[in-house]
Amino acid sequence: MILTEPELIKPLLVAFDLGGTFVFALSGAMVAVKHRLDLFGVLVLSFAAGNAGGITRDLMIGALPPAAMSDWRYVAVCILAGLITFYWYRTIDRLSGSVLIFDAAGLALFAVSGAGKALAFHAGPVAAILLGMLTGIGGGMTRDVLVREIPTVLRTELYAVAALLGSVVMVGGRMLNLPSTDAAIAGAVLCFGLRFMAIRRGWQLPIARPLQQNADRSGTSADRD
Repeated sequence: MILTEPELIKPLLVAFDLGGTFVFALSGAMVAVKHRLDLFGVLVLSFAAGNAGGITRDLMIGALPPAAMSDWRYVAVCILAGLITFYWYRTIDRLSGSVLIFDAAGLALFAVSGAGKALAFHAGPVAAILLGMLTGIGGGMTRDVLVREIPTVLRTELYAVAALLGSVVMVGGRMLNLPSTDAAIAGAVLCFGLRFMAIRRGWQLPIARPLQQNADRSGTSADRD
């Protein structure tokens, strides 16, 4: 039996969603271990990081109950990621290089799955792009807030922008009637590649500078004159 394009959309989105859930759950569990949380804390942070963005997306597009609450696989992959990280943290840390690599992979998968699911629920192109970005950044923000850190999206190299551009490629590809698989892969690769290069090269948006800092620099320049 040959599946048509519409029939392929749902399995593809679920695959990307579960993949993003797993890698974000790994990043959440790794942060929990670094903060010396107990096993329950590791599992909670794993679930929060893996599902916060998807739950928010589903609530906003009316996909009720959210997939993370109605599909056992979302809970299962978070528990699996949490247990793997808790018992084999050193191995996972060596394989990943850092939490940021897992975070970048989850960001890419969630950006395209979020945008794709929003389109499947008849959201407009702009709304789908924004929801794709929200799906990508939601889990990481929740993870960081729970351990009392400034969310990565607010302080690091090209995070939300990478998710936004990945979503744009996904939505643009669908608007041009490209196959869902091609559009999703292209969007995910762009998002991950941009985020990865930003981590390696230190690419970032302009950073706000306090007025006092600017004043001190002006005073220093005046003294030199």
